[in-house]
Amino acid sequence: MYIDTVLLKVASRCNLDCSYCYVYNMGDDAWRAMPKRMSPTTEDAVARGLGSLLHSQGREFSIVLHGGEPLLLGAKRLGSLLSKLRAELGPGCGISIQTNGALITSAVLDTCAEHRVTLSVSIDGPAAVHDRFRVDRLGKATHAAVEAGIRTLQAHAAGAYLFSGVLAVVDPETVPEAIYDYFKALGVPSVDFLYRDGNHSVLPYGKASLASAEYGAWMSRILDCYIADRSPFRIRMLDDMMKLALGGVGVKEGVGLTDYGILIIDTDGSVKKNDTLKSSPLGDCFDETWSVHHDALHEIAVSPAFGAYHMAQRPTSPICADCSLLKICGGGMLTHRFREGSGYDNPTVFCADQTLLIGSIQKHIDRYLPAEAA
Repeated sequence: MYIDTVLLKVASRCNLDCSYCYVYNMGDDAWRAMPKRMSPTTEDAVARGLGSLLHSQGREFSIVLHGGEPLLLGAKRLGSLLSKLRAELGPGCGISIQTNGALITSAVLDTCAEHRVTLSVSIDGPAAVHDRFRVDRLGKATHAAVEAGIRTLQAHAAGAYLFSGVLAVVDPETVPEAIYDYFKALGVPSVDFLYRDGNHSVLPYGKASLASAEYGAWMSRILDCYIADRSPFRIRMLDDMMKLALGGVGVKEGVGLTDYGILIIDTDGSVKKNDTLKSSPLGDCFDETWSVHHDALHEIAVSPAFGAYHMAQRPTSPICADCSLLKICGGGMLTHRFREGSGYDNPTVFCADQTLLIGSIQKHIDRYLPAEAA
């Protein structure tokens, strides 16, 4: 059991109020009891704990600064935290920031460049698409501020290194080709398309039924754009699924059967499960009250409770076990398998969507590869 990714919730609040956010708008309000920002004392404990984890497992991991909005720390506090992390971890562990982009400044980017930290920006597409759901605390549009942040990032002297790509939440009611063309014109290096959160009891936005495949049809049209583009930006979901369809290994959580060791540390130093589970009634907390202030992270990682959480990524439904596409689909994200009465022992709510998308991928493979190679 190894930790691959550590998600640091350095801020429990956000300057945006996205209507689909699993942290603030899907029924969970635990964030209200959390410190607004990770304190210097907790930062010290986190850095020491991560240094001990690295030494114990002898294997590097990635760190993602998350929230809320991590840039609410400000450039000075951000620099202090990154200095502590680099002092304990050295240059080998990748550190990145997932930001909504509205608070990107030259000072923040200088700090990130100094500590070799990359940024991924959340933006869903052009203004008419983005501003439908991604608004600020007053309900006002945010696209202009986010795109300005991206332009500032691209213009920085180290921008080519700092800008890892964008994260876009899929709206199946939009025109996929228009979204693709927007990101192409924006000059992003990659796009990580995410499905809306939901489950069997509360269907994701835009999905008419368990049997419908609105998301799969949308992504299939993105796939067509991707294949036809001679110089495309990267699309992690499609890259992984195509590699898996060809017998390779993926790197994205939620597809394929690769296990991922994910550790989440909240602003008070408490250790939690993957917080996307807040979108399901079973929540994201462990029964144990682990904290970086009194528990060793490497001991948490090998505990039975953490092992059970880790193993829960693997699909348990007999439907998945008998499916010929399981090695590619992987059963989907854990939170998307929830159903009242049976917990997570179900296929993903996006089963029909992934079946359609995998079929589209296979058609492209059959078209471009000789029969003996496919």
